[in-house]
Amino acid sequence: MGGNELEKTLQSELIYGGRRLRLHRDEVEFPSGKRTFREVVVHPGAAAVVPVTKGGEVFLVKQFRYAVGSELYEIPAGTIEKGESPEQCAVRELREEAGLIARNIEKLGQFYTSPGVMNEVMHLYRATNLIVTEREPEEGMTVVRMKLGEVVDKIRKGEILDAKTICGIFWVIWGVPHKEAY
Repeated sequence: MGGNELEKTLQSELIYGGRRLRLHRDEVEFPSGKRTFREVVVHPGAAAVVPVTKGGEVFLVKQFRYAVGSELYEIPAGTIEKGESPEQCAVRELREEAGLIARNIEKLGQFYTSPGVMNEVMHLYRATNLIVTEREPEEGMTVVRMKLGEVVDKIRKGEILDAKTICGIFWVIWGVPHKEAY
């Protein structure tokens, strides 16, 4: 996978290669000489977007997520396709999932989604000056429009559990940490 001064990669074995991700089993060595194995999911990255109206409303999608066996409220998001920039991905997902076009899109930042097991970087955007368009209906996915305060209440009550959505909402409210880094 790669190395650094803390853990040297001795070998990397591809366990699984799928459409969107790969699973590697790497043997690594610590400076002490001790060896261990790391299982790492390699992901091309993703982009998510917080669509905010002038009136302080947010568009979310509610969809069933098989991996957690539950419906979740989420901001529109998706995997970056080959040859696509993170911003292009955010714009595409905004239209596909929420049926929205943004006249303005601003990068808020980026973060690792689960650095203990995968290298996925989530690029986070805010979309404003929105135009509502037609969207292709997706089975099990609905678009929900609610006030920003209502979204925060749902986060506080544990009704919104998706990390990228929580991060995006609070970055929109509180401002962006270390904006100069992006």
